[in-house]
Amino acid sequence: MTEKLRVAVLFGGRSAEHEVSLQSARNIIEALNPERYTVLPIGISPTGQWFLSDGSHLGLPAGRVQALPATTGGELVPTGLAGNALQTLSQVDVVFPVLHGPYGEDGTVQGLLRLADLPFVGSGVLGSAVGMDKDVMKRLLREAGLPVGAFRCCTRAGRPALNLEAMVGELGLPLFVKPANLGSSVGISKVHTLAELAPALDLAFAYDHKVLLESAIIGREIECAVLGNDPYQASIPGEIVPQHEFYSYAAKYLDEKGARLEIPAQLDPATAGRIQDLAIQTCRVLDCEGLGRVDFFLTPEGQIYINEINTIPGFTRISMYPKLWEASGISHPDLVDRLIQLALERAGRDRALRSSC
Repeated sequence: MTEKLRVAVLFGGRSAEHEVSLQSARNIIEALNPERYTVLPIGISPTGQWFLSDGSHLGLPAGRVQALPATTGGELVPTGLAGNALQTLSQVDVVFPVLHGPYGEDGTVQGLLRLADLPFVGSGVLGSAVGMDKDVMKRLLREAGLPVGAFRCCTRAGRPALNLEAMVGELGLPLFVKPANLGSSVGISKVHTLAELAPALDLAFAYDHKVLLESAIIGREIECAVLGNDPYQASIPGEIVPQHEFYSYAAKYLDEKGARLEIPAQLDPATAGRIQDLAIQTCRVLDCEGLGRVDFFLTPEGQIYINEINTIPGFTRISMYPKLWEASGISHPDLVDRLIQLALERAGRDRALRSSC
């Protein structure tokens, strides 16, 4: 019998998307075949403490994950980076980070894992960092000649000099204000009037030191999932039909009727193919690997704009990434298997590089 792979699922984190991460981690663990994998959940609390989990933090039944001596009835076991959680990481074969947002999706954890020479699912340090920072991401895509909407960036230091009237005149109304380094629509406002702009900036700056202002693009919201380390594979596109004014955090995670998912999206073959091609080009330009979900706007005139990439997309029961692959012929368990294999393949490729003269 082949020895089982030891997979550490890293969840939680110091992000406003902490709760979403718990949902994603649960679904990933449930998809891991216990006959093939030994699962070791490692959590990061909202205050940054690392701890070993017996699965109860994720609502998993007793016995679903390997029992660990350091866990005590599902209670937090604070460790810090030098404690049992890091020692456990040193004993695993591959890490599956499910950390949405800052301190997990932005290259920080990826750098730690690279230093520890641990294979991990998803993009590396560079792809994770530029994929998280919407300002840098959009500038790189624009430089590569890929279509992005009009946007401007404002830092906390530069806010006093920001001319709100000029910004509205340039970008038009409505416009969106969002933290540059966050996801799941946290901290985002749709601004309809000049008077709403300052409060929207206040909200966004509560989450980040850099804020993006974007022209509102009137169109359909299309998403496409990508899998691979280049060459990449793109899923069939799907469509988000928000029932709220926009696809907010509440619409994504709190209101089961907050949005309707149409998979596949009703698109002509040429448009669907163009979206798939742009999704792959986005991953290539941003140096993203393993997985990614690329979000688009499709205008009534047929113009396609890249909105953003998510390098650790949601794996909740209503998340688009696993649903798109399921509709494309890859089941949730098979998808998780593929992601783990891609992580091991990339680690082998990296280890083959020379590290000395």
